Amino acid sequence: MTTSLARRVYETCHLAGSFRLRSGQVSAEYFDKYLFEGQPGLLREVAEAMVEELPECDVLAGMEMGGIPIATVLSQLTGLPTIFVRKQAKEYGTGKAAEGGPVDGRRVVVIEDVVTTGGALLASCRQLRAGGALIDTVVCAIDREQGGRENLAAEGLRLRAALSRRDLESSLSA
Repeated sequence: MTTSLARRVYETCHLAGSFRLRSGQVSAEYFDKYLFEGQPGLLREVAEAMVEELPECDVLAGMEMGGIPIATVLSQLTGLPTIFVRKQAKEYGTGKAAEGGPVDGRRVVVIEDVVTTGGALLASCRQLRAGGALIDTVVCAIDREQGGRENLAAEGLRLRAALSRRDLESSLSA
């Protein structure tokens, strides 16, 4: 991770105001990851930084919705297949929670954009594990450093992040 990448991500996606997070917490700042995910060059640079955090695995699992574009670029960079994980299983068609291929008995790394408390990740990892996925690592673009790492660790999941809140904030003074 370079300071210049952290600065560009911060300048692109940091918003100030009052924001309700998925966790229910209210924050005075928000990292709108869609602002960097919509920029092809910056998305690729973030994904390249995330490649360095990937352990050996068989499949990438992109979390709906922000993890999907990142997982897709990671798949292009690494040649690894990707599945796409829904927040809820479809109530029609195949009724799957994860689309794109099998996970049973495969080493899966879950890909997320921003991690705050890890609540959505925990639910999805449980669901994937119930389908036979072998998961011990989650890789994210930004760790907000608000308890996600510890919450994931409590369920045997290691969080690796390309960027942390600290990286983003310290890039402004560098």
